[in-house]
Amino acid sequence: MASFQKMVAQQALVIRDGEKQLITADKLVVGDIVEIKGGDRIPADLRLLSSQGCKVDNSSLTGESEPQSRSAEYTHENPLETKNIGFYSTTCLEGTATGMVIKTGDQTAIGGIASLALGVQNEKTPIAIEIEHFVHIVTGLAVTVGVIFFIIALSLGYKLLDSIIFLIGIIVANVPEGLLATLTVSLTLTAKRMAKKNCLVKNLEAVETLGSTSVICSDKTGTLTQNRMTVAHLWFDNRNYTADTSEEQSAQSFDQTSQTWTALAKVIALCNRAEFKAGQQDVLIMKREVVGDASENALLKFSETVFGNVMEFRNENLKIFEIPFNSTNKFQLSIHKTNNPYDKRLLLVMKGAPERILESCSTIMLQGREVPLSDEEIDIIQSAYIELGMLGERVLGFCHQYLSKEKYPDLYIFDADNKNFPISDLCFIGLLSMIDPPRSSVPDAVLKCRSAGIKVIMISGDHPITAMAIAKSTGIISASNELVEGIAKNLTDPLNQINKRKSKVAVITGSEINAMNSELLDELLISHTEIVFARTSPQQKLIIVEACQRQGSIVAVTGDGVNDSPALKKADIGIAMGIAGSDAAKNAADMILLDDNFASIVTGVEEGRLIFDNLKKAIAYTLTKNMAELSPFLVYIIASIPLPIGTITILLIDLGTDIIPSISLAYEKAERDIMHVQPRNPNKDRLVNFQLASYSYLQVGVTQSLGGFLCYFTVLADQGWLPSRILGIRVAWEDTTNNDVEDSYGQEWTFQQRLYVEWTCYTAFFVGIVIEQLADLIIRKTRRNSIFQQGIFGNNVLWIGLLSQVGIAFILCYCPGMRDSLHFIGLRPQYWFVAVPFAIVIFVYDEIRKFFIRRYPGSWWDRNMYY
Repeated sequence: MASFQKMVAQQALVIRDGEKQLITADKLVVGDIVEIKGGDRIPADLRLLSSQGCKVDNSSLTGESEPQSRSAEYTHENPLETKNIGFYSTTCLEGTATGMVIKTGDQTAIGGIASLALGVQNEKTPIAIEIEHFVHIVTGLAVTVGVIFFIIALSLGYKLLDSIIFLIGIIVANVPEGLLATLTVSLTLTAKRMAKKNCLVKNLEAVETLGSTSVICSDKTGTLTQNRMTVAHLWFDNRNYTADTSEEQSAQSFDQTSQTWTALAKVIALCNRAEFKAGQQDVLIMKREVVGDASENALLKFSETVFGNVMEFRNENLKIFEIPFNSTNKFQLSIHKTNNPYDKRLLLVMKGAPERILESCSTIMLQGREVPLSDEEIDIIQSAYIELGMLGERVLGFCHQYLSKEKYPDLYIFDADNKNFPISDLCFIGLLSMIDPPRSSVPDAVLKCRSAGIKVIMISGDHPITAMAIAKSTGIISASNELVEGIAKNLTDPLNQINKRKSKVAVITGSEINAMNSELLDELLISHTEIVFARTSPQQKLIIVEACQRQGSIVAVTGDGVNDSPALKKADIGIAMGIAGSDAAKNAADMILLDDNFASIVTGVEEGRLIFDNLKKAIAYTLTKNMAELSPFLVYIIASIPLPIGTITILLIDLGTDIIPSISLAYEKAERDIMHVQPRNPNKDRLVNFQLASYSYLQVGVTQSLGGFLCYFTVLADQGWLPSRILGIRVAWEDTTNNDVEDSYGQEWTFQQRLYVEWTCYTAFFVGIVIEQLADLIIRKTRRNSIFQQGIFGNNVLWIGLLSQVGIAFILCYCPGMRDSLHFIGLRPQYWFVAVPFAIVIFVYDEIRKFFIRRYPGSWWDRNMYY
């Protein structure tokens, strides 16, 4: 279907040579005169020459959820703000307009955004940087140790080929071959967990990036808000009432017994052109589809929840005349026959801009009675209107008038041009305000972000007053009401300046960003903890993200429109909306929120932090055995003893017994509330640090090596080869022609017999490492807490990992055919228990380490023993 749609070229109705022609949009040139009507997609950037009730949907470009009226009038110096420009790819919702093409293709506003997005390079993710850092460490260590012992081997008289084999063996022992699988599977498992929580991860590495995030630049519409206009406040009988703005709107608290409310509800229901689509009786009211604009949609659903069956009520009060809303009149008017059998008068209902409605009224309804509209009453209404406006809400006024039967009989013809009906001396009933309300889960999510040390910045295309109101209600601005009112007055009245530097809150408009240099913007981001950017362009969003990254922050950006794609691509992690998001935003993003809900990001942050902790544990677990794999080669070269473990055996540990246990650590739960700690500093909190390497290699790793060597010497001693006899025996031991090498008791051994004993040593050393790795896996469940605090049975997958280790070791030891193919020998049962004391030592030593870390936070022990 997508490919078919691309084949259907967009059409444009153009006037050329005095004739109207239908051509494809790609044939348009600057200067062409184009006609558009409701439902058309605007084919290029147009400067409007004439307009009749034209409204456009600019949401994908500017983020404004309300339809924007268009006219031939120049209203603002900013092209995105002025009313006489229609932008390419936006949709004309209603009305008609004629415009001249001023930009085409890449020169259009949307083309500029596309070019901007293409110019942004994908940065390395934090986890990719950490893995690269780890690879450099391991590679440096492996090659350095390998080369050193290659030189030592040559100087001790080893053949060149033997020395090269040592070099390869040391490198193989040092490189954790299973880590790639562990990392990929761990990230995949976390991504699957996040998908169940409505976070779809496109790039696996983005899982951890979200956990490292220190700044979230969030879009407003649809992410923080519900992306639908909703009735927020009602004002009647000189009182302000708050409406229920939750997703269900089921618990209205205002006084519904008032006669004034009854009159207001009637006007709200009747003076409305929106209608529910047919066949939705069983659908929840808030989920029903509506034909009509966003504001009327909100009023219709509000009426349905509070008033009852609106469509039935309208049928009973038949509409006989109507003047639709337009930007010139700023009101909507309709006349209805009433369903009152005792009163056959017609009812005129009217809604619109409060100042326009007030001009038409001479009386006001109070407690169900009409009283003259005094100057004092007008002041009260205007104060209420301003107060609601300061909350960033769109306010409408409502009035009505009953028309006498004598003056307006049944066959009376109403004329909109001559206005042969009253539009003055009407009765004012009340005010109603609407807003795109915040999602109910957002304030708690923002609070969690704040406690986790994450700064949440709102970036919106909306008016600063509206953006600030949503920021206040979501908790992005937590300042006092006095300060917020001060900022609001400052935004509406440029003469009323407040000291922005002293405030932790900043509300910045796009025009102010244009006037700033990078140093000033950096200073603003550092000195203010609660920031709202309003009326921003795509270029400005990109500038804000770059400024945050200059501070060393890991930046997450949310967005849904085409205008968000450059910022989404530039951010360390771009998060697009799955429901309302455009294809451009989804393509540019690393993660998609399937429910368009900001709260899902907090879930992602939690999972991202947990996966970093668990990757640290998995790497520590993986590195520990490297010392036990490396030391046999070192002792083999220096002490000239029979080789304790083979290269194939090492690979079977790395890619066999260790894979499932290391993956099982991805299922480990957090040791503490990870949302109450600061985000990690990418320059200091490394995935692999000195403390991790020291503890894994020099402490637990050395203990494992001792356990492995004890198994090795036990097998040899049991066969008659005491430690004093095998020192310096390597040359004679490996001589294939020498079949009479004596052991400690004078018994002669052929080469094949010696080889069988050597393979038994490989197997015993292997089993020793496996037994000690069981203890190593258990201690890696926590880095700070005691195992008994964390709970031994909390992670069932870990027990599968423990059983898999033993199971794979048993198969390798006792499965027929393993001796000739992989050099594994069936061990006597007692050899399995030789390394157990070392496993116990590892467990006890780690519990002591954790005890002192918890007991003395910030001490030398904590700084050097906590990895």
